[in-house]
Amino acid sequence: ARLTAAEIDAIAAHAEARLIAFAADVSQEAARHADRLGAREARWGALPSFRIAGPRAATPESVPDAPDARVGALIYTSGTTGSPKGVMLSHRNLLHVARHTGRLRGMAPGERVYGALPMSHVFGLASVFCGTMYYGGALHLVPRFDPREALAMLRDDRLTVFQGVPAMFARLLEHVAAPGARIEAPALRYASSGGAPRDLALKAEVEAALGTTLHNGYGMTELSPTVTLTLIESPRRDDAVGPPLSGVEVRIVGADGREVAPGAVGTLHARGPTVMLGYYRAPEATAAIVSPDGWLDTGDLARREADGTLFIVGRAKELIIRSGFNVYPEEVEAALRAHPDVTLAVVVGRPAAAGNEEVIAFVQPRAGAARDEAALAAWAAERLAPYKRPSRIVFMDALPATSTGKLLKHVLRTRARALDAAAADAS
Repeated sequence: ARLTAAEIDAIAAHAEARLIAFAADVSQEAARHADRLGAREARWGALPSFRIAGPRAATPESVPDAPDARVGALIYTSGTTGSPKGVMLSHRNLLHVARHTGRLRGMAPGERVYGALPMSHVFGLASVFCGTMYYGGALHLVPRFDPREALAMLRDDRLTVFQGVPAMFARLLEHVAAPGARIEAPALRYASSGGAPRDLALKAEVEAALGTTLHNGYGMTELSPTVTLTLIESPRRDDAVGPPLSGVEVRIVGADGREVAPGAVGTLHARGPTVMLGYYRAPEATAAIVSPDGWLDTGDLARREADGTLFIVGRAKELIIRSGFNVYPEEVEAALRAHPDVTLAVVVGRPAAAGNEEVIAFVQPRAGAARDEAALAAWAAERLAPYKRPSRIVFMDALPATSTGKLLKHVLRTRARALDAAAADAS
């Protein structure tokens, strides 16, 4: 619901959604989308009132005979070209993750699980929601993360499982009364962080405050999403993401296409029952990432120890992780370049606290145009979800480029890291 109108419309058009349902009773953003699309009130059994738009024109899809080939969820993630891609996940994909991540978390009937991660994203859908329901637990759903409310739920609702992204745990610590104070979580037995790189200082602080291990894992939407998860019986003090999930094969491949030796860094490939069915209506994009024999190239750099434990040492070159969400620079650049006063735009990530990243935009304005950061930020806000919007917009007379005109992003990444220092020197 936090996507802009343009983003919602692009997804609805690509998927040919016949009906669109809005949880307008708990989300102001959903209510605004519902108003815009003329959605009517709907009631269904004991469910709360919601609103629904449609029916709209749609082309029916054929349904495969094999149950494991049928799409259970179509989750949109921005592609490297900036256009949304629909990731087709089967029922088998989702339930494999639910079954095995739930088992690794020790799930059982009676569990009370915190549910702030959105189910429009695969972490919230497959691991949190399906993983809780599969084992008969209770999911305590909230419309969005609020640290004060979460602290109260840990104490009063006696939550047993708390899953989130690093930024959520960092905000919990900010709201604890005093440095080093313990969070009241009398029933909490499992906590895990995913969706973004995690720094070890935050891990140590969270574990001291919660009184339990903060587990780690790795995945991506195209892998439903879980590839690895650290084990309850083997808590880690480092930044390992754990061994592969049951049934999932991994390999680390060098530049020559061959597997590298244990401990060496290469590109991580995965194969097994969590690999997506493909990108919806994009067979060429699917073939570019999934080999004929089922290996999916994550584009992320990793190393594997002799015991099978994986460490992620880098990500797909351009991807920015902000508050656990994927931000593809090309999508943000396209929105900025659409402004009539912008000639060129380059977007890079800058490391921030709690394993988060900031979105930094460098803009070359049209000759003679005003350099109005607030106006350009407002332009972006109309076209991009909050987590995709630049934290800073920096105007430059000319963006650094090679003699052939190729923009030098690595130069701008270095400059982005130095922005605060430069501002301090100027003051």
